Amino acid sequence: MSYITEARLGVIFDVDGVLLDSYQMHFECWMSLAEEDGIVITESEFRSLFGRRGREIAREVWGPEFPEQQIVSIHRRKQALYRESLQRNLPAMDGAVQLIDALVEAGLVLAVGSSAPPANVEMTLERLDRRQAFSAIVTGSDVTQGKPDPRVFLLAAQRLGLEPSHCAVIEDAPVGIAAAVTGGMTAIALLGTAPADRFTQAHLVVNSLHQLSPKRIADLIQAQH
Repeated sequence: MSYITEARLGVIFDVDGVLLDSYQMHFECWMSLAEEDGIVITESEFRSLFGRRGREIAREVWGPEFPEQQIVSIHRRKQALYRESLQRNLPAMDGAVQLIDALVEAGLVLAVGSSAPPANVEMTLERLDRRQAFSAIVTGSDVTQGKPDPRVFLLAAQRLGLEPSHCAVIEDAPVGIAAAVTGGMTAIALLGTAPADRFTQAHLVVNSLHQLSPKRIADLIQAQH
């Protein structure tokens, strides 16, 4: 059954923390690399950085004086380490596949808007066996500014052929919700990475993807007009 009436509607998914329950996996990869250089990353420090682009995280952790070439190398090593972990274990977020299938069946169009590198995103969608469900993919390599800059989501909407106001974004990070709101989109926060009080800008906050349906998302988008 289609819930689209006057206009096509779209849903833009973040990947880490939304399609994948990957927070702990990322934390362990960064922690392992930092320990090699005698740097300690606390869980609370990493939580505040989660959702940003990898090179930005590396710069925050290793500091402003660390040579850029080494930051690039650390980022590459981290991504390789993460993909090795992903090959062994795909921590799909509970309800993600069901929601994707329901949205496609209902006639909404889907995109990814992620700070992750292209290889991570492609591997995730292929392992979920849902690559064909997404009409557009935007990654950290497609934009020069990471979240909370809205460009990653604006480009996703553009590639879907939709106005930003006709799109909802599902995010787990406060910087992602800020990017969605700044971009003029409906912002849906999924709890898990950050507490509810960090999502005051969100139009809807849910504990689980099972709380979302095509009708609920479509109604929420249309209510913002």
